[in-house]
Amino acid sequence: MGKTKVLVKINPEGKYVVEIARHINIALCTPNTRVALYNDSYKLHKILPSKVDPLVSLMKVEKVPDSTYEMVGGLDQQVKEVKEVIELPVKHPEIFESLGISQPKGVLLYGPPGTGKTLLARAVAHHTDCTFIRVSGSELVQKYIGEGSRMVRELFVMAREHAPSIIFMDEIDSIGSQRIEGEHGDSEVQRTMMELLNQLDGFESTQNIKV
Repeated sequence: MGKTKVLVKINPEGKYVVEIARHINIALCTPNTRVALYNDSYKLHKILPSKVDPLVSLMKVEKVPDSTYEMVGGLDQQVKEVKEVIELPVKHPEIFESLGISQPKGVLLYGPPGTGKTLLARAVAHHTDCTFIRVSGSELVQKYIGEGSRMVRELFVMAREHAPSIIFMDEIDSIGSQRIEGEHGDSEVQRTMMELLNQLDGFESTQNIKV
């Protein structure tokens, strides 16, 4: 719309072409950005932060764990693979660009309780200088339809804003059930899992986000 006007959507009125105040950087006015308008002239005068559910914002780990790879015993092969899949793309993305190959999206750690899955994830967060987001799969199982999918979308929005970032999803089996036909109580859980897969393999780039 040029350097002085943008198209905004105002609920429930509709879409308007409005002017931008002089102190606003037009480069920050990207699609889906929340903005504030003057009530009388509808001039854009402030860019608001992204709307994130408080439950999602609490998933961000402020203090990086002090666990190291040396604390993980008997998993030398798994530690090596996690370094190649998670740590290497975050620290040296130019290696993948020079080879012309896409970066891995993430890694699945499975096994009985007490085998070092969570400890290995904490060690990865310690050795990689990036944002660590921890979420339990049971937190994404919500009572109302669409709530779990919305939380997954906002989770990846927050991860993109703080990229590079690592999302550690514990108890993923609570939403990673087998697909079934018909309308059941598990259909909402399947929607949540489909939204997670869509965020990983969708149109928006998740190159700086590892799961």
